[in-house]
Amino acid sequence: MNATDTIVPAEAAFFGALAADWWDPKGSSAMLHRLNPVRLRYLRDRIEEAWGCDPRSRRPLEGRRALDVGCGAGLLTEPLARLGAQVAGIDAASESIAVARAHAEGQGLAIDYRQGGVESLAGERFDLIVSMEVIEHVADPAGFVAAIANVLAPGGLVLLSTPNRTRLSRLALITLGEGLGMVPRGTHDWSKFLTPDELSALLQAAGLDVFDRTGMRFDPARGFTLSDDLALDYFIAGRHGGRIG
Repeated sequence: MNATDTIVPAEAAFFGALAADWWDPKGSSAMLHRLNPVRLRYLRDRIEEAWGCDPRSRRPLEGRRALDVGCGAGLLTEPLARLGAQVAGIDAASESIAVARAHAEGQGLAIDYRQGGVESLAGERFDLIVSMEVIEHVADPAGFVAAIANVLAPGGLVLLSTPNRTRLSRLALITLGEGLGMVPRGTHDWSKFLTPDELSALLQAAGLDVFDRTGMRFDPARGFTLSDDLALDYFIAGRHGGRIG
């Protein structure tokens, strides 16, 4: 598999054009800023469940190697570093990687940012791999998941999130979200959304055990929250057999 097999050039160009605005919480990526707290809550829950991390620890990923696939300008990558991990971030858009590197440097964070596809990391191993709202933008979802599984260490965790392919997601994310300018128009292609069963099957075909599926919903009073309802958007967690220290 080539290093760019799952990259869609038009998607990389679309998100690369948004890179300069990525860290503005009121800009075109405002929705991502609002998603980050619930993403981190889900991450903490899963690493505590799988690895027995101390829920009071400020650096529960100390000694772990983490990878953010489709990292954009680093909104989730930087928190991974602050949680103690040795972090790499990879993205198809060179513009996003340039912004990510500059921002991390300004924050005093040592993050290994790379431009390209996850396939280019063959031969490396990571204890934790996250890829949030990315798989719906790739050319080959099965190949993408297989490439992630290929660089996951024994005992490692994979955490993904993506919209479900339902009437609710079409209404909320495209008709309302894009139609009202809450996210940039053209961000989503509803036909490329994966159902939880479809994504679970891809993880299992890649040799990973699926051990959690949790929904995400929007509460007008509380913002985005974790939920048992998978109809809008959901997280899925998989793990590689074996143990890591």
